[in-house]
Amino acid sequence: MKKIGITGGIGAGKSVVGKVLEAMHFPVYYSDQESKKLADSHPQIREELQKLLGNEVYLDNELNRGFLADKIFKDAAIREKINAIIHPHVRLGFEKWAQTQQSELVFNEAAILFETGAFKIMDATILVTAPLDIKIKRVQLRDGITREQVLDRMANQWTDEQKIPLADYILVNDGMQPLLTQIEVLIEKLM
Repeated sequence: MKKIGITGGIGAGKSVVGKVLEAMHFPVYYSDQESKKLADSHPQIREELQKLLGNEVYLDNELNRGFLADKIFKDAAIREKINAIIHPHVRLGFEKWAQTQQSELVFNEAAILFETGAFKIMDATILVTAPLDIKIKRVQLRDGITREQVLDRMANQWTDEQKIPLADYILVNDGMQPLLTQIEVLIEKLM
């Protein structure tokens, strides 16, 4: 079994690639979704986040996502500490999940695959890219936020230029180049 990481900046279309792969009957682990579940349910994560940020990081027994996002996007040091609390558990979750899969290829969709070092446990990595204006429009539509808010979030992420040297494969999700064709070609290479 080969473990393949899928990453890309906000609005690039990582989840779209994941859904296409699932439609092709490949298992996909969505790290961002899993990190949210773990942050709500894992007692050690809860304890460490409350120690770091105070009790208001949880509201009505669930993670106060708005509060946490505000901290993450405003303070790089806090963001690194939060990632250090949550992402080892997400990585372990992926490893356990991968062991239960019966596929030649398993995929891990993760926004910060390179930033957390999780790419090192992958057999290959895929970077999903798109032009800046397209990414901004996608995020505005999805999250109902302003262009400035999207740019603020992007300022706190690695750029494609930082990620490209670490990526084994690149998919361009610009609406012009057929994404399905690119994925089919990539699957042939990975097999």
